[in-house]
Amino acid sequence: MIQAGFGLKAAHLRELLAREPASLVAGAAFFEVHAENYMVAGGPLLRHLQAVRERWPLSIHGVGLSIGGEGPLDAAHLARLAGLVERFEPRWFSEHLAWSSHGGRWFNDLLPLPYDRATLQRVCDHVQQVQERLKRTLLLENPSTYVEFATSTMDEGAFLAEVVRRTGCGLLLDVNNAYVSAVNHGRDPWALIAALPAAAVGEIHLAGFAEDRDAAGDRLLIDHHGAPVDAAVWSLYERTVAHLLPLAGPVPTLIERDNDVPPMARLEAEALEAAACQRRLMQQQCEPHRRRVRAAGEAPRLAA
Repeated sequence: MIQAGFGLKAAHLRELLAREPASLVAGAAFFEVHAENYMVAGGPLLRHLQAVRERWPLSIHGVGLSIGGEGPLDAAHLARLAGLVERFEPRWFSEHLAWSSHGGRWFNDLLPLPYDRATLQRVCDHVQQVQERLKRTLLLENPSTYVEFATSTMDEGAFLAEVVRRTGCGLLLDVNNAYVSAVNHGRDPWALIAALPAAAVGEIHLAGFAEDRDAAGDRLLIDHHGAPVDAAVWSLYERTVAHLLPLAGPVPTLIERDNDVPPMARLEAEALEAAACQRRLMQQQCEPHRRRVRAAGEAPRLAA
């Protein structure tokens, strides 16, 4: 089943809850929320989320675990997260391959990691801890980055693939992040996507970016989630879906929009475009089989 959705925003709640679930997008829609916005004891936020959860699948996306941090995971944060996941039973839970805390201080950003053996072991230990505490598979998201570490001994694709192999976690493939990072570092975005274990990809993110110039005058893309999905990212998404379909089947795709949030109809249109892309590519990949069956003059038979 093809699933496409977008991030849940307070401004859209009234309109959303006035609809029937089947009327939103083709296939089974789903919605994503940031975990940290709902780590409260009660109140209207949780009531509204419960109303959405009763009608549509839910994805919870964490931004504060600091899985790549040098220190231990924050036990209180993880406990609150576990309570949220237990209460709402989302279909997916995801976090970033990044760090945002150090020495007891927290930063309002998702910061990059050196891709080396020591970091790999630390990330794997943290992923295992999260999965054991939440009693579910974590989807780990590839980050958007603007600087790299000269000390890295692995590329990002190899690093993520090894985390999957060691921990059994899944992947949240952010196609926009792959494109943003590749442009910023002068690489081919397809190299990252092709290096990832396709069967581990449990969700895809699409978003918009802003463009600037660095001190040398080169393009600098900023993952700001404040614009429609760019044509270059749509093209990369189509290639990604064509690659994943034979290996992983259709992958749930989410449209992210956190700044300059438009009317819900615009987000719905982008979700529909993602679903239509997957449906079109599924039909194209099935067509050779249909032609063979027609040429044989009979329907395929089930094995005894």
